[in-house]
Amino acid sequence: MPDVSFSIGVERNSGLHCGKSENGWRQGPVTTELEQLRIDTADLAIGMFVCGLDRPWEETQFPLQGIEVRTDDDVHALRELCKYVYIDRRRELSLGRRRLPTLARSDRRETGFRRATTYMDKASVQEEMPRAREALQATSELLDRIYDDIASGRELSVEYVEQVVRPLVASVLRSSDAFLFLEGLRRHDNYTYSHAISCGALAAAFGRHLGLPEDTILSLATGGLLMDIGKTRLPEQLLRQPGPLRAREVELVRTHVAHGLDIVSSGGINDPDVLDVVRTHHERYDGSGYPEQLAGNTIPMAGRMLAIIDSYDAMCSVRSHRKTVSRHKALQEIYRARDILYQAELVEQFQVCLGVYPTGSRVELTTGEVAVVMEQNQVRRLRPAVLVISTPAKQPLEKFRVLDLLNQSGDGDRVEIQRALAIDEYDIDTAGFLTAA
Repeated sequence: MPDVSFSIGVERNSGLHCGKSENGWRQGPVTTELEQLRIDTADLAIGMFVCGLDRPWEETQFPLQGIEVRTDDDVHALRELCKYVYIDRRRELSLGRRRLPTLARSDRRETGFRRATTYMDKASVQEEMPRAREALQATSELLDRIYDDIASGRELSVEYVEQVVRPLVASVLRSSDAFLFLEGLRRHDNYTYSHAISCGALAAAFGRHLGLPEDTILSLATGGLLMDIGKTRLPEQLLRQPGPLRAREVELVRTHVAHGLDIVSSGGINDPDVLDVVRTHHERYDGSGYPEQLAGNTIPMAGRMLAIIDSYDAMCSVRSHRKTVSRHKALQEIYRARDILYQAELVEQFQVCLGVYPTGSRVELTTGEVAVVMEQNQVRRLRPAVLVISTPAKQPLEKFRVLDLLNQSGDGDRVEIQRALAIDEYDIDTAGFLTAA
């Protein structure tokens, strides 16, 4: 995979870059006209030009002429010193490079940042279904082989990883719903593999929603697929143990992060985004996570994204030691933890990405029938297209049927979603449709 730096508000250089001066700092070109705007340092972003502080310049190590904010370290240095600063909006546009998109507190809007790319579906769900099915099958088989190799003491195969992630991402970029829909039909498989595939697909979908470049989306999806690979070095009995773990067992489980980094690095993967995901997907925005207790924007953006995805998918997956909730409920739980465990702006974007009833969700209709959300309606989010899989008595249908909740024919009562269901609430097998898709 290409070595791509994740580029929403984060760069990996250190030191303030502002031009050459006597004290070694660098300063931007001197201009005489200013278009000043006061902002809280919580909203400070890479690409801005700081022309004034909330204190005299002489009391700081910064040059008197101002500062071009070019790295994440620059942002942190200013936040530690100041509560607010003044930026020159005209100079901000004259830095001669692309403004990196950000997700700041003052930008809590549906699209409160600049997308590098706008993706449009190139195929309908029905058209993409055969390719998505092939991608899902190949992903499952190759991921199984990867995990078996690691468990047997062999090194991670970069070739296998690329064979897994590229068809998955290609399918999600062609259709935002098809792969997630089919993946939702196979949720009773082994949790480790299903969780990895789901997180990889969700990472691709989230990256697509944010308008990230395709190579960055590949990195995010790779991270999602591999972030828990360190668990292959843990006892199987520990991972399958029902009920709460003892303190020593919790500490042992947490070592999967270090094991994962070792496995991925030893396999020759040095993509910073992939390594960031493996290293930080259990960190939390308030500093309560592990292994480094990172907080806020010290957690790389890739890690902040996958922390949300990892938690969301774990909540709505069937696990021996925890009650399964619906995808709709899982989104609500994630939202309640915004600005505590997860960055609020990313949480809000994740909800916009998935919709009220995420693709692959099981729902109960007002007819009593059970259905799986198949395709989102971007205008009327409460009325997606669904695949009806049961009778009103919750008996499996011999032949599933597609129902568009927005465009319904006939003069009868309009069918709507009555409630969201957990995946294990009714035992209705959908494997036949998955095979025939």
